[in-house]
Amino acid sequence: MRVALLALIVLVLAGCSSSHEAKTPSVPPSSPATTVTTPSLPTGGSLVADWPTYHGDFARSGRASTFPTPKALRIAANVKLDGEVYASPIVARGITVVATEQDSVYGFDDNGRQLWRTSLGTPVRSSDLPCGNIDPSGITGTPVYSDGTVYVAPEYRDPVRHELVALDATTGRPRWRVNIDLPGADPRAMQERGALTIAGGRVWVPFGGRFGDCGDYKGRLIGVPLDGRGAPIAYTVPTPREGGIWAPPGAVVDSAGTLYVAVGNGEHGQGDSYDYSDSVLQLSPDARLIDSFSPTTWGSDNEEDLDLGTQSPVLVGTRWVFIVGKSGSGYVLRQGQLGGIGGQVSQVALCRSFGGAAVDGDVVYVPCDDGVRAVRVDDAGQLHVLWHASSSIAGSPVVGGGRVWALDQDGGVLHALDPATGRSTLQVTVGETSRFATPALHGNHVLVPTLAGLTIVAV
Repeated sequence: MRVALLALIVLVLAGCSSSHEAKTPSVPPSSPATTVTTPSLPTGGSLVADWPTYHGDFARSGRASTFPTPKALRIAANVKLDGEVYASPIVARGITVVATEQDSVYGFDDNGRQLWRTSLGTPVRSSDLPCGNIDPSGITGTPVYSDGTVYVAPEYRDPVRHELVALDATTGRPRWRVNIDLPGADPRAMQERGALTIAGGRVWVPFGGRFGDCGDYKGRLIGVPLDGRGAPIAYTVPTPREGGIWAPPGAVVDSAGTLYVAVGNGEHGQGDSYDYSDSVLQLSPDARLIDSFSPTTWGSDNEEDLDLGTQSPVLVGTRWVFIVGKSGSGYVLRQGQLGGIGGQVSQVALCRSFGGAAVDGDVVYVPCDDGVRAVRVDDAGQLHVLWHASSSIAGSPVVGGGRVWALDQDGGVLHALDPATGRSTLQVTVGETSRFATPALHGNHVLVPTLAGLTIVAV
């Protein structure tokens, strides 16, 4: 059963008031860099809701309302792929789509049987780059699905460059390609780590820098029309350098179709003019800045690398935005009125957070680096810590079947946590994962990206 994906966003006719604009022709799908292998095709549609994007919806809630209550966990399939998987799996038309750092995209059925594979090109090697900690670097950001099309953002070598590629969700065949390296930054220093999303009739691709903060990079969110026609538009963080938009969930979309992003440390520090780094920014569907929030300590945070850019904001109900980053301070903001510098509704000392938080009602499950925490945002916007999970369970959580699902990345173990206490009720070994590995929920399966491929856990 296909999900009406665009019910979460309002399609707005995009204008041309972006900070960068470039005409970039699409490359025909017959590009010699592309190979497609289609051993077999699915014979029927999905009987359960798709999981079309990071954390399942464009608001990044991470919640699957129909997921069954687990009685036991078993490994249904361990699928070895051609490269490491940093991106979260998505599910499109009942097909599990997985992208690797070898620039390959795979489609699987519910049992882990390969339906198709598309190789898009040659990924970048560490020797091609000024810094970084992924080798090779191919597809890192989580793809997104809409209306029969899967969108992915691979990185290639010779020369180092980035594309947005549209694939047929059923067969994996490319429909079009668009260059998304816009002027003003060095493609070798730019990394596409955050998840793709859809708003205002466009696919949005976030960019930040590589591990080590080297080179001439700038935080940027690029929007490409869903059909690949017309020039990309973009918002670029107005700092001389850095200000990356790199958190794994990418942009968060509210019910009005506006986008919220977290921005990392920028070039400016104490005594300098505000450069919209170390911030939460709200952007329109045509890439205009609507509103912003930064801590009063933004300048010193930049100097000490204690920025907000490590976790995307999450929407709590229709009133609140929650964010926490490297400094350990958790903030509650007002949706649509972020408050500018020091404009938070409340603030608590919480934890250092990396990845994507999940939300269920007024409770946020936060991927703290010393163990997942549950926090409640009350009617007045005040934060209350409910529990703290074991320090080893620090992965980005998702919620379904009356459990909070999170990884012990170092141990390679998936845990089902009791949402009332944070206690692990069930565990299963899934294999080595990346620091930012995020599970997906579909049918009665937990889909876990690993450094070897994909592990499918049945509940």
